[in-house]
Amino acid sequence: MKAETSDPNDDLRPEYDLTTLLKDGVRGKYAAAFARGTNLVLLAPDVAQAFPTEASVNEALRLVMRLAELPVSPASSR
Repeated sequence: MKAETSDPNDDLRPEYDLTTLLKDGVRGKYAAAFARGTNLVLLAPDVAQAFPTEASVNEALRLVMRLAELPVSPASSR
C-alpha cells in the first residue's frame, strides 16, 4: 500500500529531509569568485558582425589602448 502525500506532484522521497540536507548551505558562497572571473559585454549587432571572434575584439581593443597612450601634438588638437 502506497502512503498518501499532501502534494501529488511531490516526488521527493520522505528519507530526503531538506532541512538536514541543506542546513550547512551558504547563499552566494561562490558569487564573488564568479563575478571576478566573468566580464561579459553585449556587442551591438553591427559591431559583432565586424568582430566575429573573441580574438578579433581583443586585438582591436588592444590597438585602441595603444593609440590612447600616444602623445597628442598641439598641431593635431585643432
